[in-house]
Amino acid sequence: MSRISVRGFAVASATAVTTVGAVVGVASGSTQETSNDFEATAADGGTLLADIPAGQQVEVQTASLTQQADAQAAAADVVAQKSAEEEARKQAAADAVAKKEAAEKAEAEKKAKEREAKLAASRSATRDAGDFAQQSSYSVAEVQAMARQMVPADQFQCFSNIVDHESSWNYKATNPSSGAYGLMQALPGSKMVSAGADWQTNPATQIKWGLNYMDSRYGSPCGAWNFWQANNWY
Repeated sequence: MSRISVRGFAVASATAVTTVGAVVGVASGSTQETSNDFEATAADGGTLLADIPAGQQVEVQTASLTQQADAQAAAADVVAQKSAEEEARKQAAADAVAKKEAAEKAEAEKKAKEREAKLAASRSATRDAGDFAQQSSYSVAEVQAMARQMVPADQFQCFSNIVDHESSWNYKATNPSSGAYGLMQALPGSKMVSAGADWQTNPATQIKWGLNYMDSRYGSPCGAWNFWQANNWY
């Protein structure tokens, strides 16, 4: 048999062995030795190494391993729980960011559609060059009045700023050095034929061409005006 120091079990075993020894000792005439052994055992306080049968050793070892396994399982559960909580926190943060980005994108798309609808409504209310009766000549006030009816209201001031700088609203203005012509100082002036064959004498045709040019190249007259302010040309 092997010796195993198991405090509780050793005490019980030692007590049992000592008690049996005392009884046997009385029968054999060794009362004094047995009594001394018993006292030594009692005085030891439970630290005596007892002889434990092999079967009981297995039970003790099994109980110890079970406790260790339970402790390890509990620790693993704590780690797993913390890991799950951290993953949940990260996922919640990612979901919040995605939700915010989606909301911002939806809001931007909504505003873009509103701007497009507003611009479309504004342009649908404007008049075309062919809506004006041709005259032999036009005053600055008449040309400006035509432009107000052809250019969307929210773009007129930008359009007007460019025309002010380019020709001072003189639809026959000619640059002697470059040959640029008309309200927009188109270069060459003949490119305005795309808006009408009467581009040289009809300010409405020039306005139509200028508006189409600004829209196609800069997105709008205000886009063209922003470029003009930075470069002094457009």
